[in-house]
This record gives sequence, C-alpha cells and structure tokens, in this order.
Amino acid sequence: MTNPITDLLHSKVILATGTNTTENHPIFSQYVIEAVRKHGAKLLVIDPRQIPLTEHAHLWLQPRPGTDIAWINGLMHIIIRDKLHDVGYIKQRTTGFKEMREVVDKYTPEYVSSITGLTVQELEEAARLYGSNHPGAILYAMGITQHICGTDNVKSLANLAMLRGNLGVQGGGVNPLRGQNNVQGACDLGGLPNVLTAYQQVTDAEVRGKFERAWKVGPLPDTPGLTATEMFPAAHNGSLKGMYIMGENPMLSDPDQAHVAQSLDKLDFLVVQDIFLTETGQKADVVLPAACFAEKEGTFTNSERKVQRVRKAVSPPGDAREDSWIIARLAARMNFPMQYAYPQVLAEINDLTPSYAGITAKRLEQGPLTWPCPDADHPGTPTLHVGSFSRGRGAFTPIEHLPPAEQPDTQYPFVLSTGRVLQHYHTGTMTRQGQGLSRLYPEVMAEIHPLDAEKLGLADGDMVTIASRRGQINIKSWICDRPGPGVVFVPFHFRESPINALTNSALDPVAKIPELKVCAVSIQKVA
Repeated sequence: MTNPITDLLHSKVILATGTNTTENHPIFSQYVIEAVRKHGAKLLVIDPRQIPLTEHAHLWLQPRPGTDIAWINGLMHIIIRDKLHDVGYIKQRTTGFKEMREVVDKYTPEYVSSITGLTVQELEEAARLYGSNHPGAILYAMGITQHICGTDNVKSLANLAMLRGNLGVQGGGVNPLRGQNNVQGACDLGGLPNVLTAYQQVTDAEVRGKFERAWKVGPLPDTPGLTATEMFPAAHNGSLKGMYIMGENPMLSDPDQAHVAQSLDKLDFLVVQDIFLTETGQKADVVLPAACFAEKEGTFTNSERKVQRVRKAVSPPGDAREDSWIIARLAARMNFPMQYAYPQVLAEINDLTPSYAGITAKRLEQGPLTWPCPDADHPGTPTLHVGSFSRGRGAFTPIEHLPPAEQPDTQYPFVLSTGRVLQHYHTGTMTRQGQGLSRLYPEVMAEIHPLDAEKLGLADGDMVTIASRRGQINIKSWICDRPGPGVVFVPFHFRESPINALTNSALDPVAKIPELKVCAVSIQKVA
C-alpha cells in the first residue's frame, strides 16, 4: 500500500476493484464505509460480482471477468478526452504519458463496452466520478492480480492514479489489500525467489557480498529461484526433489489440484510445518508442529507496511514450537549453528535491510513504525512517493487488453471464479476447526445467476456438477444475483468439494500468479 488505512477518511473518491472488502478484509471495510457515511467520500465499485460493498456504492459497474485492462483504459480515455487529468502533476512528476495516451486513444466507450459488457453511460459516469473528485484512493486485491495479466492490471491502476495526481498525496494511493496475515512482512524479508530482504536483488554482487559476510557463508546463488507455482511443475518433471512447506496448504489453495497432488507424490522428500494437519500435511514424510501467532514473540508487518510488535500470550500445546526455534535447530543439525530468537532476528534485519534499519526492538516497545524507516531517528513513512517517486519520476506504461487464457465455448459455456466468504479463511485450516463458524456457513455452495438457473432447470439447493478441462465436482447450488449471468462463483475453503481442482494453472508471465478468477466450466443438474 502506498498510503495508510486511515487516509481513506480524507479521500473524496474511493475506487474498489477486485476486492470483496467487507468479507475478506472486514476491519478495513469499516474505514471505507465510515469514509462514505461520515466524510462524504464517493464510492465506486467495479467488480464482476455483487459484493456487500456495493450496498454503499454511489456507482457499481459489473464488467465481464478478465476485462480489467479494457475498462481502466476506457476510464483514462474519457478522463483525458474531458480534460480531467492533472496536467501539472503529469508534466512535473511522470514520464511516458504520450506513449500511454496513444494506446488508450482507441479505448473509446463504445470499444470498451464491446469487450467488458458495460454500457457507454456506465463508463462515462465512472470516469466522471473518479476524474472529478480529488484526492482519490484505489483499493484492489486478488480479483485484480489472479489473472494471466495480473501484473499489467496493477500497472494499469497505477496509470489511472498518476493520471489524476493521486500518488504521494493524503487520501490517494494505489493500495493492495494483502490476502494473509503478515504476507507483506514475508515479502519484505526475502520470501520471494529473486530477492533478499527489502527487495535487494540476488543478481547484485554487492548485495550478495553483504549477506555472505553477515552470514559467514558463500557464495550465495546469483540467479533467482522458483516461485511457488513453478515448483510444482518442477516436482512433476523430477527436477525438484524435495519441498519444505510452512503455513501453506497448496492441496486446497493452488490451481489444478490433481496436478499438485501428483507433483507432491513425485517428491523424494516432503516436510510440512503447520499448526494443524492440513491436506498437504497428510502427504508429508515429516510433519513439524508449529506455534500459532499467539504463541510466539516477534513482529508482523501489515498491509499498510506498519511493523507491529507481537507478544506471546499463551504457550504452544504439546510438542509445537516457534518457527524460528524449529529452523534454528534444523540449521544446527546441518552444521550451521543459529541462535535466533526475536531480538536477534530483528537486530539482523536492522543491519541488512535498509528500509527496516530504524525499526528496532527498543522503538517498537513505544508503538508501531512504518517502513521505509532508514535510521533510528526516522519517524517512518506512512505515505510513499510524497514529492517524488522512489525511482525519480513515475512511469506510465502503455498496456493493451489481454483476454483470459480460457474463454467460454459450447462445451464449457460458463466462467468460474473462486474466492473466500466472510465466515471462513483461506483453506479452512483454522476457521473450520470451530463449530460456530461452520454453523454459519456449513457447506460449499455454487452461486448461480437466476437467468442461468432457469435455462438449466435448477431450483435453489439443487446439486449440480461443475466440470472443467481438469476435472469435475458436485456442489449444492445457491440461486442468487451476486454473480452476473454466465458466471458461477464458488468459495475454495472446503476440502469435501475442492473447487481449485477445476481452476486453470495458466500463469502471469511476470509474477507467476495463476488465473484463479477465470476458467471455463460447464454446469449440469445432478439427476
């Protein structure tokens, strides 16, 4: 996120797209609703599904799934045409505007309507709403990123924000809502295959040298490793022999489940470290019982880049241990002694991670800090790109619409999109352990539009078979107008009906994120 959560209370317009905020980020959504109800912000929701946030929206647009670049380019076309863009900001702080404008010139309202299914009037209203109010904040989540063009979707939103001068200002920003607790911190501290901490590139010899000296090892690899979605094909073809999976359950969360299962079965050795025995853990050669968040010391970095102190509240049960304890002892058995606990971990982060250098254990006792915080006297940086961009000038990127990898056809005439519901979280590893949440949402249901249900001869609650090119499952139907016609939505929390067995493993070429939000399926009533 470029801006803090509380900045929404200063926004004149909020564009929420690809984020079911009230169900996936319920605390965050309260700031959105407060901004609208108490501070006069205009809310523009653009989403293929009628989510609860649309109840508070001044305007809701329902485009076809997988057409985000088209409607974003369409809004920019109208904003430029109507001279609503911030000419001074563009001239002083950006590059590449001319090239980007040449691309969006052809994205007329009529052309965009033919791609997205939105009406010309809807596009005009949305462009005026975002273009006439300043500052404006953009919120997005996995409905934007989980496409083969996910990286370009995000760049397109950055184009739109810069067009209106909405980066580096209070109440503005391009703000991804992260999908899991501390996923921001995991990325910041090197949980990616191409970087060390603070996104320092492994291809940089000077960076590698710094870490080699600190760790007294070397040489460190000078080429990026595999992303999670690249590891399973590598395991399947035999080039990857072992995996160590911590706090992740790809047997339910990853696309094309049959392929994931086959890939794990082909490994020579699989270790799973988790707080419960997950579906992935059941395939492991060794399971290491880990402590949960309330059972250990450390820090979390949340979506707004705020580093917060976390204190142990209770002791872990049985043989469960803190992740750092397990890793340190494994390292010691591999002849690399590690004496890590919370203060030592953070001290090393301070030494090796420029953006965290001033976020010390002593300072965190006084309250949270937001990176970048380069030294002990720095107050932290809640808002990025104030005055100038970290790269100097912000770069507009010309981007063309790219259709999804799978399009509906006569054999598979519907679009399947997967996601979460309020009552459960991710693969249900924690939320489905308790009776209360399971009573509120006890079983998986496929949301099907009434027009589609009529054509299929379905009544609410009928069992249906949903099939894709990768398999099929039986699910109870929920006839409702949340998805648009031709679209079916299914949550992926349920091991009994693992919907990601059907999804497409086609990847974004840059981020390697799978296209979980669009795949072609058929629907048939179970006789």
